[in-house]
Amino acid sequence: MAILTKEQLSSRANRILDSYIEKAYSASSAQTSIFLSHKHTDKKEVKEAKRILEGIGIKVYVDWLDPDMPETTRRETAIKIKEKIKENDKFILLATDEAVASKWCNWELGHGDSQKLLKDKIALFPVREYNRSWTGSEYMQIYPVIEYEDGTSYNIENKTIPEGYYIIYPSVNNNNKYMPLKMWLLK
Repeated sequence: MAILTKEQLSSRANRILDSYIEKAYSASSAQTSIFLSHKHTDKKEVKEAKRILEGIGIKVYVDWLDPDMPETTRRETAIKIKEKIKENDKFILLATDEAVASKWCNWELGHGDSQKLLKDKIALFPVREYNRSWTGSEYMQIYPVIEYEDGTSYNIENKTIPEGYYIIYPSVNNNNKYMPLKMWLLK
């Protein structure tokens, strides 16, 4: 399993683009919705992650695409963000280096934790600039992480892990449990 680089995220999102347009995805037909927390300077990566998640058939909420969100950040913004985190089924932090350093993203993660952690409805989607290792801040290591498998790794039963996105659940003994992302998103 591996953390995606920004270049790999872009490449995988572009591969989805053609089939995404062909199937005329309708957000209204999605059964599961996600609040996608992110740093606003990561707009390109947000759009690519959104395309990947919508390609699975998931409705993705992004605050700056919401016409009801205030144009400038203020008290009302925080109230609406809290409502949207609660309203959406799942919470994913697009964990770029910029987002991990952002006070706003950390505040959203804390609120997402209080709403979603005990229900197994929160995850981090780490994306790195170049290298593929990522640990985040110490407290972020308690959350499941979305990673990509290229189809060349083996599980503990020595069977090939199929290519695709997975949720990796952290464990103390490094015997991490994983689940296909689509299965996690739809449960």
